[in-house]
Amino acid sequence: MNIMLIRLANEADIKDLIAIDSVASQEPQRVLQIHAWCTESTCFLAEKDGEIMGYGVLNYHFFGCGFIEMLMVGECYRRCGTGLNLLNALKSKCQHPKLFTTTNQSNFAMQRLLLNSGFIKSGQIENLDEDDPELVFFIPIPQ
Repeated sequence: MNIMLIRLANEADIKDLIAIDSVASQEPQRVLQIHAWCTESTCFLAEKDGEIMGYGVLNYHFFGCGFIEMLMVGECYRRCGTGLNLLNALKSKCQHPKLFTTTNQSNFAMQRLLLNSGFIKSGQIENLDEDDPELVFFIPIPQ
């Protein structure tokens, strides 16, 4: 049995991260973000047998607290533990006692994943996406 590895992404991984990102092919801005996240050392990826399955971005731009800016799992790796493994790794790497993330109200799969991994709802932000509020989630991180 081969184990999923979570590691810091680097510039050599950018092409593979773009390939599994379901938004990158339609939004050139996402490609630029992936480049930035990799060069800023805020992007962690999940891989198994050398194949990249997903990635998550952890930074501290949300009022100085830990913030998961992005969690992306490749289409064919969804609902098999990749997202949960990434979330757990990001929680373990967080250097602040508070960790937040957000997702659209319409993204039921992500909401379920967050709740299953221990996050609690912590409010919402209106007017980012028309008629689809951004839900805020929080989890305390033992220091």
